[in-house]
Order: sequence, then structure tokens, then C-alpha cells
Amino acid sequence: MIGEHEHARRDFFWNATVLGCGFVLPGEAGWARPGKESEKAVEKEADVTPTEDLMREHGLLNRVLLIYEEAVRRPEGKQDMPPETLAAGAGIIRHFIEDYHEKLEEDYLFPRFEKAHKLVELVKTLREQHQAGRHLTAQIEQLSTLATFKNADERRTLSQSLHAFIRMYRPHEAREDTVLFPALRSIVSPEEFGALGDQFEDKEHELFGDEGFEKMVDKVGELEKTLGIHNLAQFTAQ
Repeated sequence: MIGEHEHARRDFFWNATVLGCGFVLPGEAGWARPGKESEKAVEKEADVTPTEDLMREHGLLNRVLLIYEEAVRRPEGKQDMPPETLAAGAGIIRHFIEDYHEKLEEDYLFPRFEKAHKLVELVKTLREQHQAGRHLTAQIEQLSTLATFKNADERRTLSQSLHAFIRMYRPHEAREDTVLFPALRSIVSPEEFGALGDQFEDKEHELFGDEGFEKMVDKVGELEKTLGIHNLAQFTAQ
């Protein structure tokens, strides 16, 4: 069980690192002429649908899962794993994926499918996996310490939690992307579908400020650099 002091310490660390990450605002489109109308047109073009928003957040989750895989692989290969990097990755999972992304699904998507009596069993399983994931994240955060990596039993427990999280979330997000999200348009009107996108964006700004998703991408990118796994080309099959 993680105490309130430990939660506060981790939240302070996570918030400090996230707020410390800079981000670059997108440049103005070359063809656009200055003025409010042009700004509105560019802003409108940049809008994403609610399902696209959720799916790109799954991409962010997958990048953290790669960090989790490193945390399993490195100790097994007698390589060092910075515990603070793993703790920061777990913090992103808890704050951005569980407290924000999954809450959107639980508050805005799942009830609509249940009311429409569509994909009810899938939604039930997804809810259960969210709860199981939060339990695993708490364990991972608690065990993301230097002492854990020096203790064989605790290191084994951490590895098991990371394995369980990765094994559950890869099919979890794949089923949402290929089954649940595509079915959303069949149970809501076009107007309601568009309104969901606005609600998601408003919630993101409320919790993380402007460019919240972009800040998280930058943060994950910095964590990848600390592990030397930021270069996509290195994953090319030979």
C-alpha cells in the first residue's frame, strides 16, 4: 500500500518533470494570410475526432510500454535501469492514461454502449481491465526504486507486474481501436460525435493546459532518450 506521503512525493516529482518539458508551437501555414479568419480556418483543420484523439493516446501508451519492456529486459541482461525513468513512465500512465484517457472512456463512451445494448460484454471486460491496470500501476510505482533493482525478490515482483500490464494492455487497446471506437458512430448522431471531441479537448486543457497531449509526447521522448531507445531506425529488422 502506498502512503499519502509517498503519493505526494511522486506527484510532485511527476508534475515537476512534466512542467519542465518545453514544446514547440506549430508554425503558421505558409499559404494562410494573417487575420482572425485564417487563424480559425487553421484551428478548425487541426481538430481531431474523439476516436482519433483516443487512438493517438493509445500510441502514447505504447511508447510507455516500450519503456516497461526495457525495465524488464535490462535487469535480466545485467544492465542498469534508472528507477526514476520507470517511475516517470508509470506516472504518465497513472495521470494521463488512467486518470484522464480511461476516465473519458468510462464517463463518455462506455455508458453510451451500455444504454444502446451494444458490445456490452466487451465494455464489461474493458472496465475490469481498467481496474486491474490501476492496481498494477500502483505496484509498479511503489517498486520503481533503486532498492527494488538490488533485491532479487522485489525485482521479480516488479517484472511480473510489468509483464502483466503489458500483456493486458496490448490486446486491450487493440480491441478498442478495432472494435469499440469504430462502432461509436453507429450509436451517436454526427452532432453528438462532434460534441464529444470538444468535450475531450476541454477536459484535456482543464487537466494539462494547452497542448497537453503534445507535452506528454515530449515527456515520453525524453524518457526514451535516457534509455537510448528514441531512434526509430534502431528497431528496423535486419
